[in-house]
Amino acid sequence: MKKQKREFKIFTIAEYEQEQDYLRSQHQKGWKLVHLTFPGIYLFEACEKEDVVYQLDYHQQGLGSQETYVNMFKDCGWEYLFDFLGYSYFRKSAASMQGKEEIFCDEASRLAFIGRVFKGRMVPLLILFFLVIIPQTILQISNPGSDPHRALLYFYLIMVAFYAYVFIRFTLQYRTLRNRAD
Repeated sequence: MKKQKREFKIFTIAEYEQEQDYLRSQHQKGWKLVHLTFPGIYLFEACEKEDVVYQLDYHQQGLGSQETYVNMFKDCGWEYLFDFLGYSYFRKSAASMQGKEEIFCDEASRLAFIGRVFKGRMVPLLILFFLVIIPQTILQISNPGSDPHRALLYFYLIMVAFYAYVFIRFTLQYRTLRNRAD
């Protein structure tokens, strides 16, 4: 039997809950998360099949020091795994939980999490989109003649579509959480 496996999977910023569900389903199949590398390569290690809940939190500095931040979750029974691109990965055995536990105790804290993601990830994406992607797309549209410009035009049109998808998904998720919080 294999001891480790790698899987390639991409989750957008707005799909953190789907990522948590994916990691939980892998653990239920006997594969625990060990490491994650860019661009979405998950390293799993063989383990006993168990229902383990995975949770992600987004922070860039933690709540003070890293040690204090990790200990806060550890005190509640969450195992800290690692940080990846601003996200902290935690897991906890479902058998040790009392009901449905999450690292976010209410919708307001989940909304604060989305706010941190917006400031840390979406603002830089918006800046990149409006200062680079849109101007370059307009430039390529204005010079459609040669093959290199046509190839770049297609590239930038794909980028515009991708960014639009990410922005729309994030906005819809934010609205859903905001409606739940109200």
